[in-house]
Amino acid sequence: MALIAYYLCLPETLFDEPYSTVIESREGELLGAKIASDGQWRFPAADSISAKYAQCVVMYEDENFRRHPGFNPISMYKAFVQNRKAGKVIRGGSTITQQVIRLSRKNKQRTYFEKLIEIILATRLELRMSKDEILQTYAAHAPFGGNVVGLEMASWRYFGVPSHQLSWAQNATLAVLPNAPGLIFPGRNQEPLKRKRDALLKKLFQKGCIDKMSYELALVEPLPQKPFNLPQTAPHLLSRVSKEHDGKRIQTTVDLALQERLNQIARTYYNQFRQNEVYNLSIMVIDVKTRNIVGYVGNSPTDKDHKKDVDIITAPRSTGSILKPLLFASMLDEGEILPNSLVADIPVQISGFMPQNFDMTYDGAVPAQKALSRSLNIPAVLMLQQHGVNKFYETLQHFKLRDINKHPDHYGLSLILGGAESNLWDLCRTYANLSSTLSYFTCNDAKYRNHEFSELNYIDGLKPDFGKDSFEKPIVGAGAIWLTFNAMKEVNRPQGDEAWKFYDSSVEIAWKTGTSFGNRDAWAIGVNSNYVVGVWVGNASGEGRPELTGVNCAAPVLFDAFNLLPKKKWFAAPLNDLEQVEVCAESGFLALDDCPKVKQYVSIKGKNSKTCPYHKLVQLDLSGNFRVNSNCEEVSQMISQNWFVLPPVMEYYYKSSHVDYRPLPPLRKDCSGTEKARMDFIYPKTLTPKIYLTKDFRGKIQPLIVKVAHSDSNAVLFWYVDDVFKGKTQTFHEMQLAVSSGKHVITVVDDKGNEVRRNLEIIRE
Repeated sequence: MALIAYYLCLPETLFDEPYSTVIESREGELLGAKIASDGQWRFPAADSISAKYAQCVVMYEDENFRRHPGFNPISMYKAFVQNRKAGKVIRGGSTITQQVIRLSRKNKQRTYFEKLIEIILATRLELRMSKDEILQTYAAHAPFGGNVVGLEMASWRYFGVPSHQLSWAQNATLAVLPNAPGLIFPGRNQEPLKRKRDALLKKLFQKGCIDKMSYELALVEPLPQKPFNLPQTAPHLLSRVSKEHDGKRIQTTVDLALQERLNQIARTYYNQFRQNEVYNLSIMVIDVKTRNIVGYVGNSPTDKDHKKDVDIITAPRSTGSILKPLLFASMLDEGEILPNSLVADIPVQISGFMPQNFDMTYDGAVPAQKALSRSLNIPAVLMLQQHGVNKFYETLQHFKLRDINKHPDHYGLSLILGGAESNLWDLCRTYANLSSTLSYFTCNDAKYRNHEFSELNYIDGLKPDFGKDSFEKPIVGAGAIWLTFNAMKEVNRPQGDEAWKFYDSSVEIAWKTGTSFGNRDAWAIGVNSNYVVGVWVGNASGEGRPELTGVNCAAPVLFDAFNLLPKKKWFAAPLNDLEQVEVCAESGFLALDDCPKVKQYVSIKGKNSKTCPYHKLVQLDLSGNFRVNSNCEEVSQMISQNWFVLPPVMEYYYKSSHVDYRPLPPLRKDCSGTEKARMDFIYPKTLTPKIYLTKDFRGKIQPLIVKVAHSDSNAVLFWYVDDVFKGKTQTFHEMQLAVSSGKHVITVVDDKGNEVRRNLEIIRE
């Protein structure tokens, strides 16, 4: 029974105090620490302590530490005799093991009975732990003055370096402190502390632990004065770790040198942006192959008034245009578009939603990948309408964009223009997973991995499980990703880097910017085969500012961050997931026999996409200036020719920016009876819209402005409202109409008798 009681007498956990949360870089350097919940700076026990400190503390506290079984009866007897003679406690006889026990028992009042308990528990501790482990435990829990507990924290607090970098004099200072922790008070007790330190140094010299030169140099080293602040190299990552691993020492995947440079970049741009009252930014760098976070700047070095403690990386913000590449890749993968398929870029109104391009202009028609690289809003909305909001929403759920969590109907077509919110963490993870999918496919015999879309990691040594090899694509195929990244590579670079293609040293990356409505959020995300860099710039309060755009603000930060990283070759083409097809050179759709053709790589499903709808075979007279048909011309006198013809509204805007566009020649007058109308409303676009007419500052109701496009630039159009003639236009077909509230029919007739109609309802406010 006595043996059982002895075996069970020592608690399984000696110290149950809360610890500080500590994060280190992947090199083992301290990045930051958070004070324990009881207000003490108490680091978790380290795996080892330096040999210098071990020698110092053993020489000072317990010279026979390596030889006794947990207590030293000779030392205890000498202490007892000296204390009896003095009538007070002037010497302690406790071993380091006994001090560990006393610390674990919260320094209970010293009595002979308590001393007996300490001796029993100390011998039991010697059976449980090795001598080195006991030393480590003592070093981790010894008091070092104030709220500083443990060697590691004391080393940073008093000397500003990790414990393994301490000199002999510094180790000796810390070895004597637990015996009298009050001596460390800055500016006071310097002489008593110096005497204790120097006495220990002399003993080390006499015992041969240090040579004469080391001893003499140690004696002249100054004592600690003003306490040092702990490093705060990644404070927002520390906050995240403290929520998930409170009280732990975590060695992260952060690269210290890169993190420090990113902090410098953040500080530089913060000082620049705050001139425009923009106070917050965040930067994130991901290693694609491992999904490790190697750089984490959660916010700028701003002040409390501007939310300096908010971790922007995890904060939901309006996405702006940053989701457009995901839609482009999804549609390529499904064969719904080809890289250069023309997409309409004209004024549109869809159920009251009227998207506008950032520059408020229209191209008429634009190749899909140019629409992406130029971040045009109207083509993106029309592409989403074609693809389907629900379908794209499901894709985003597969990408695990967790802040996009409302019903698809809540977002509608605005989903692609920033109507939803996401965060930098999820977006960087998504682009890293796409990059890894493509790289793995090209390097591993056209195979995917079934867990490719995995979570990001910040714990060093933790290897993600990417699953088993598979021939089934995870979400989007490698071919569609490669085509998307090629389109993103053509995004116009920020000022000063426009001619990047002409320099061999340029960083070749796929990247995309985004700007939310009201200039509240500026995004930039870039990716290559090895790294993803994500940047957000704005105000944590949500306040928008002029000139706060992805290109102006976030892009320069992105490229400065990429310049810190190793340069890598561009992605290899995933030929096993691509098909080379002939496409129409002008429309980008699959070519018919009557199209001028070029060869292009498309996704596997792309070979079954739509054929060109814009080329038609027309019959011209021998002059080539007029169209004819068999009703007005002999077949032998006709010339057959392929002609690129866009619908009227698309043509109206397209020809203004494409001087080589040739409108369809008019039908010769003697063939005019077979002319088909080629005009359409630019506004109002929908068939039965409700239009609200508002008042100006003078209280006057504004007129209705109607606009029509016609393929013949010389055509004369006649305008009617409810069959009442209102006027005619030539060249520029725009008419102001004064109309009353209610339902009306607008009719436009050209000089050849072709007409278009629009029913609408006017509401005057």
